Amino acid sequence: MTTSSSEQGVSLGMPQLPAPAYPDDVRARLEADGREIIARYPDSRSALLPLLHLVQAEEGHVTRTGQQFCANLLGLTTAEVAAVATFYSMYRRRPSGDYQVGVCTNTLCAVMGGDAIFESLQEHLGVGNGETTDDGKVTLEHIECNAACDFAPVVMVNWEFFDNQTPASARRLVDDLRAGASVEPTRGAPMCTFKETARILAGFPDERPGAVEASGGAGPASLVGLRLARGETAPARVVHPRGSGAPQDQSPTAEHLSSHDAPQDTSASDPAHPAGPVAEEGE
Repeated sequence: MTTSSSEQGVSLGMPQLPAPAYPDDVRARLEADGREIIARYPDSRSALLPLLHLVQAEEGHVTRTGQQFCANLLGLTTAEVAAVATFYSMYRRRPSGDYQVGVCTNTLCAVMGGDAIFESLQEHLGVGNGETTDDGKVTLEHIECNAACDFAPVVMVNWEFFDNQTPASARRLVDDLRAGASVEPTRGAPMCTFKETARILAGFPDERPGAVEASGGAGPASLVGLRLARGETAPARVVHPRGSGAPQDQSPTAEHLSSHDAPQDTSASDPAHPAGPVAEEGE
């Protein structure tokens, strides 16, 4: 005796309908931008990554319509496009917020307080990893290393750096983002929305006044080794024991330009989430 698929609790489902097309005006605009992107490459297939950023800039994530558009423009199958769009984490697969708030939870940031920051933001925003707040402003996620270990723990908003964070400073940061207050990264260009960031990543110029000049480079702490290699004398640093009440180091390597930077002692400034060894050496 055999049992049917429905009796086994298996649903075969119906084939997915074709993705809807963009409205004519949107398609014409995206095609013009897409042709400009493709012209940069000797092989049109090489344009797929920036084209995915282009369609992500349109809707805030890579939709089936966006994938079909890329496939049609490049002469690829939707399966080939989907294989790329689902491989890279920078391409969103579902609607997301105006601000992608990523908390680094890789090794150094984690032990310096990144795990505590991520847990605090989940509770504060009422969302889990990869989820978006009800107002559509903030999507929270934990992210891998962003090569800013000397400023750990690091939070990134739309791929701009916010260094030396604590749970308290990170909560203040997301509150300001949701309220529409002025938010300045520690390093890099001024803040813009995720859609605007995606268009810049597609290779189109950032036309905001002063944005390119403000993008800067590596932070001061990242350049200490380079200065030493050149024979330059590094400024003396005095590191006081935690809890000593002594003033924090004010050397150039400790300079922070963001209004949302936490104190230099980072996670240790939150007594509920101490970092580092708790026993004396030799115990």
